[in-house]
Amino acid sequence: MSGPFTRRDLAGYGPVTPDPKWPNNAKIAINFVLNYEEGGENTPANNDSHSEVFLNETPGGNPRNGRDMNMETQFEYGSRAGFWRILRLFDELGMKLTSYAVGRAVEHNPVVVRVLEEQGHEVASHNYRWIDYNSLDEEAERQHIQACIRAIQRASPTGRAPVGWYTGRISPRSRTLVLEEYAKLNLPLLYDSDSYNDDLPYYLDTFPTGHLVIPYTLDQNDMKFSVAPGFGHPEAFFVYLKNTFDTLYAEGVGGAPKMMSVGLHCRIIGKPGRIPELRKFMEYVKGFPDVWVTTREEIAMHWRKTFPYEGITRASLNKYHV
Repeated sequence: MSGPFTRRDLAGYGPVTPDPKWPNNAKIAINFVLNYEEGGENTPANNDSHSEVFLNETPGGNPRNGRDMNMETQFEYGSRAGFWRILRLFDELGMKLTSYAVGRAVEHNPVVVRVLEEQGHEVASHNYRWIDYNSLDEEAERQHIQACIRAIQRASPTGRAPVGWYTGRISPRSRTLVLEEYAKLNLPLLYDSDSYNDDLPYYLDTFPTGHLVIPYTLDQNDMKFSVAPGFGHPEAFFVYLKNTFDTLYAEGVGGAPKMMSVGLHCRIIGKPGRIPELRKFMEYVKGFPDVWVTTREEIAMHWRKTFPYEGITRASLNKYHV
């Protein structure tokens, strides 16, 4: 299937990146992403043929053809305890985050959307299930997109649909289908994050109005506690985040500001033995006056206002180069 996701761009912005002109002349924009997935994973309880094996405390196992109660309760820790521990930390330190919310997980525990919105966080979509979407046909994937939007709208106190999207384990057609389904529903989609290829947002030129991509991360991500090679000690998480921040902050001071994403999971960083390292990094960041900690929605709105889509992305941004 040909489309914007299948045409590769290995050039990007090239050696001179555009100045994003972050608010208040910030040298770096930071977005924390809290993946809310618990209840949306593979399990016969969701009518799946097998149990989940990905991103848990016992990696390397094989999926069972029946329910794996140990796996299910590992995930349940995230929604029962980890989620609330993480939100208390962000509230204490006065920082906002974006939550990638899985629709089925939201149906199981809709209060999370209400609490996130009431505390000023962004609720974005993580599709309807936490599964590999290469395994679904096109019509089923369309139905999942619609189901996720409905689930988040129903859980929202204001009926708000997500304006940001991240599927995760995408098919080559996923981005196209998301855009088409949003258009059918006449809903705004400000961005998607199914990409890992840059330190700055960028437009895809395929769509008449331009489609904004805000790249995500798999390395500045607590998932590496559960995959190899990964973080073998909780402090390694802090060290890696600090190294990333220091490098990008220095680039910002040098005239080329970037953005930094930090991926979090309720059942992983929400554990009491790991969350002190997240606190340490957040407190470290607060020691800098020119850092913009924000949501992906706010980044998208800023980028669209500062760099209105004008066709060929790199050509239109060249005029901002100094």
